[in-house]
Amino acid sequence: MLEYKLASGYTMPALGLGTWQLRGQTCIEAVRTALDLGYNHLDTADAYGNHDAIRQALQGHDPDEIFITTKVRRNDLRHDDVLAMGERALSELGIDRLDLLLIHWPNERIPVSETLSAMAELVEQGKVRSIGVSNFTIRHLEEALPVAEVPIAVNQVKYHPYHNQQDLLDYCKDNDIVVTAYSPFGNGDLIDDPELQRIAAKNDRSLPQIVLRWLVAKGLVVIPKSANPDHIAANMQIFDWELDEEDVQAIEALGRR
Repeated sequence: MLEYKLASGYTMPALGLGTWQLRGQTCIEAVRTALDLGYNHLDTADAYGNHDAIRQALQGHDPDEIFITTKVRRNDLRHDDVLAMGERALSELGIDRLDLLLIHWPNERIPVSETLSAMAELVEQGKVRSIGVSNFTIRHLEEALPVAEVPIAVNQVKYHPYHNQQDLLDYCKDNDIVVTAYSPFGNGDLIDDPELQRIAAKNDRSLPQIVLRWLVAKGLVVIPKSANPDHIAANMQIFDWELDEEDVQAIEALGRR
């Protein structure tokens, strides 16, 4: 599976399972399905309330072979709160270290330098490998980059054909930040888009596969959420084919439209 090199020196799989809104047995079964199919990247957050379910799903799998991301709540960005959350996340997930810890949302009331300093401590302690942010704009990144003690490796943002944040993507690439796309299918309105349906039919692929292939070709990590085993399996089938330039430009035009 395709991987991206992070500024921290580690690698991050281009495809992961998003777990937002997945809880309890539904989450356990979805994660187990993904891992059994060969997924090696899971995305969660403290706010999702499913660390324990993921821990149960990880049983029987080597966590050292799975890239795990979680996120600190926006109200827990004070130094000591970050350290406490990091420790708790490791305990809840049943692992020894996190591959990636993100600031879930920026909080203007708490200096980003304070948060990043605490995250750097977790890296120095060997409890976190890479750090990053989520839902950060260019302005937020301009404030964070100069005060980061270890590289900001990832920015996780909403990214799909109707929300094509090309300027942000370009800025992140210029600063060696990998962008992860959450909500790659929008809020469901993409499924009825006639242009995407046309491209899917032309390529004999599903519409979600078209969107995921477009995102990966742009250099983004994708973390589609699903509890449907067939959809989880289908989302893996995006690496051995390409969209032609005509299709790429048609998808790019959806955001401009």
